[in-house]
Order: sequence, then structure tokens, then C-alpha cells
Amino acid sequence: MRVVIVTGMSGAGKTIALKILEDLGFYCVDNLPISLIERFRRLIEDNPGDIQNVALGIDIRSGEELSDLGRILQKWKAEKMPYEILFLDASDGILVKRYKESRRKHPLAGAGRIDQGIGKERSRVEFLKNAADYIIDTSKLLTRELRQELEKIFIDDKSYQNLFVTVLSFGFKYGIPGDADLVFDVRFLPNPYYVEELRQHTGEEKEVQDYVKQGGTAEEFLKKLYDMLEFLIPHYVSEGKNQLVIGIGCTGGKHRSVTIAGEVYRRLKSHEEWGVKLEHRDIDQDRKRKG
Repeated sequence: MRVVIVTGMSGAGKTIALKILEDLGFYCVDNLPISLIERFRRLIEDNPGDIQNVALGIDIRSGEELSDLGRILQKWKAEKMPYEILFLDASDGILVKRYKESRRKHPLAGAGRIDQGIGKERSRVEFLKNAADYIIDTSKLLTRELRQELEKIFIDDKSYQNLFVTVLSFGFKYGIPGDADLVFDVRFLPNPYYVEELRQHTGEEKEVQDYVKQGGTAEEFLKKLYDMLEFLIPHYVSEGKNQLVIGIGCTGGKHRSVTIAGEVYRRLKSHEEWGVKLEHRDIDQDRKRKG
């Protein structure tokens, strides 16, 4: 039997994760009182043929009982009862935005501000994050991308190192992304903008990619960049980082940066222990401005 504790920050996607796990064949129970967890466990163990995989949704709604979960998990560990902890997280700014959009009240905010409630919650669930087997930052994830990550972990049983990498192309003339951890400037590469028949095309198209990669400079840059990322990323993982944004910039964010970002994404994608996604922030800026 596989038991997964699904927990994390309110607004980070725990309910969605439970729905996904239910689709994947887990028997899911949300907001089970902490005092009933042991009784639920014995019930499942007494009927082993009925349920194989269990996901328990537990969060700050448990109130003062939440601290008792640590004692229960220590007991399970001493009894060699296998369990896993999935922790859903997101940046404070994203959590505030989600609460404002949903017009929901944070359970710990009281009459105060949402960010004050989030701060209190982080303190109370820190012990669960520290003990988590899997930490997924949903700040930039779509539902289908979260599903892919959960399938990797719970269906494919692939190694997972709690890191999600976003490769982001952008145009310098529209500003450097504020959340970028690493930024690389590819304005030294051949620029398709000055070729009339390529100007309206993008780096997602082969003709533009071939133009950007002519002469071998792009390939040499990609090799050196990939070598550096292969060195850096395991160190980010060991330091506990769970969200890495790699910015690839050119002038307008339409040709060169899109081409190189796509190549970086394809090469990082071969490491299945990391979650990887590709975004092109400014690829449509010219069309939008002309429109």
C-alpha cells in the first residue's frame, strides 16, 4: 500500500493535486481530522484488498491539531510504516494574487492582510516542508503540467529532485524578467530581423532556427551553456532550490532568444528527474503592438 500525505500552502494547488491523484487511482481523503488518521490507517490495513493507494490531504485547516501530525509520522517511521509527503508551494506574491482573484479569505489572516496569514502559515507548515519527499512549486505551473509532474512521481516512479526549471525567452527592449535566476544574452547571434522574408516569422520555425544557427557559433554557445547548467543545477538541488528560471534574451524576444531557448529546453528535457517547461514571453509583442 502506498500512502501519500498531500500538504502545502493554501492556494498552492493541493485540491487540484488530490483530484489528479484520484484520476491516477488513489483513494483520496481531504481534510481528515488528525485525530482520525491512525484509525483510518488501521481501517485500510484491515482491508488490504480494497484500497492499494491512499492520498491524505492535510493542511492548515487542521488547526492546532496540525502539530500532532509530526508525532504520528515519527511513530510511523519507527514502525517502518512507509509513507511519502508531497508538499505544494508557491511564491507569496502568487498566493496573494490567487486569493484576491478567488475572493477567498486566508484561514489565518483573520481581520489582517492576506500576506500576514501566509507568513503565519509558512511557519506552521515548515516542519512538513522540511520532511517532504517531493516539493512542487506551482507558481508557474498549468494544471496539465502539474499532472505531468505527478505522473512522473506516482505512475512512472521516476527519480524526482524537487526542482522545476522554466526556460524563458524574452526581449531586452521589453525588460528583463523580474523572476529570472540566470540571464543569458544571445544578441551576438545572426539576427533574422534584418532578413525581409524572415522578419515576420519566429524562432519556432525551422527557417529562422537555421539562420540563427548558421556558422556554428550558436551550437558552440549551446554546448558551453549546457555544460554549465549541468554543473549548476545539481548544486541548486542540493541547496534546496525548487524553482529555477533561466532567461534567454535577444532584442525583441522573437527570433534568436526563441531559437536558443527551445534548444536549451530540449536538452534539459532529457533529464527526467527535473521538471522543465518552455515559455516565450515576448514572441507576439510585435503583432500585439501593431494590432
